[in-house]
Amino acid sequence: MATIRPHRLGPWRRFFQWACTLTLLAIPFVRIDGRSLLRLDLPTLSLQAFGHTFRIEELYLFLLFAIALVLLFLLVTLALGRAWCGWACPQTTLADLAEGFARLIGVRVTAGRIEGNGWQIVLLQIFYLAVSLLFAANLVWYFVSPYDFFARLLAAELGGGILLTLAVTAGIVWLDLAFVRRLLCREFCPYGRFQTVLVDPGTLTLRFHPDEAARCIHCNACVRVCPTGIDIRRGYQIECINCGRCLDACREVMARRGEPGIIRYTFGLEGKGLKALFNLRMGMVLVALAGVTTALVLSAVQLPEASLKLSRTAAAPRQLEDGRLVNFFTAYMTNRSTAAGAFTLRAQLADGSPLEIRGPATDFQLAAGERRRLDFAVVAPASSRPETVPVTFVLRDSQGRVSARAEALITAPQE
Repeated sequence: MATIRPHRLGPWRRFFQWACTLTLLAIPFVRIDGRSLLRLDLPTLSLQAFGHTFRIEELYLFLLFAIALVLLFLLVTLALGRAWCGWACPQTTLADLAEGFARLIGVRVTAGRIEGNGWQIVLLQIFYLAVSLLFAANLVWYFVSPYDFFARLLAAELGGGILLTLAVTAGIVWLDLAFVRRLLCREFCPYGRFQTVLVDPGTLTLRFHPDEAARCIHCNACVRVCPTGIDIRRGYQIECINCGRCLDACREVMARRGEPGIIRYTFGLEGKGLKALFNLRMGMVLVALAGVTTALVLSAVQLPEASLKLSRTAAAPRQLEDGRLVNFFTAYMTNRSTAAGAFTLRAQLADGSPLEIRGPATDFQLAAGERRRLDFAVVAPASSRPETVPVTFVLRDSQGRVSARAEALITAPQE
């Protein structure tokens, strides 16, 4: 009987895991026009993403982004089921890394359990600690630029908050590697439970094909390689992470007999292939995701190059001897562009009449991405009293173009 060469998915899975891992490690080091590719800057309450800076004032963008992520999560779950768990989940990648290193040094690994002698266990713990520290540092780099992180680390100026985050995160990851690993997938992972609710007639499923069960030779190869210790021949089980190890093992055994494997990935259980994905629920989620993503992209692209926010100070309005009114304001201005620029703040009434601004409001410089506070006073004509008068504040660049607008009210002092 001729032996056929099995097509194994294991190398593709490992390549995908490494690609995802290296991408997450590399993203904090990538800069576009001097800004991080993706970083949440807590001191300035801003998000740097793909060369743009989004301030906390743009909360609606964060809301759209969060909705888009939820819809993407639903779409991926409906289409691919628990393939995320076996191919891309960081927990699975960490467990694979731990067990792979254990095998490298000769430690026995069976269904997620690791058994070795004294020196092997010590070496494993050192490896776990190194991976934990790298994982914790990578998390911090999404809040503190790695270029600043290493400079502050060498100068012993990281700060208590960063050190505490590193210690806590590294400790949690070490505990996971040392004691939990696959147990989280089998017993505690909420995604597996949630996915059973979202399962769709077209969801990708790893299954032992029941119509070909008679070809099974009961070699138990699929059971021995399963990282969560299940027997896929018993049908769908919530502990299955769809990693495909059993599929490869079955293909290798059956290839020696000149037969195809019995375990396979299928979209749905009716053998419709990719056609099973084209259903109403999948279409509704896809349309909603496309709509929210379009709105997010358009909103981000159309953001002005500068922002202007106004607030009234604690100082009460005053009246000058000639009857004119003085109101005090604080402006918060941000240069969102990638280049420094000079700006001028002007105030005007509804009819376009200019108002006097007392303060450093003319030709002030803002560096790229800089956010500045400006305290100033606005003087309104006596004819405005005692009415409350709306005023428009206009921020212009050095070319006279309007960069941002804001509205406020001029009020008279209380008698």
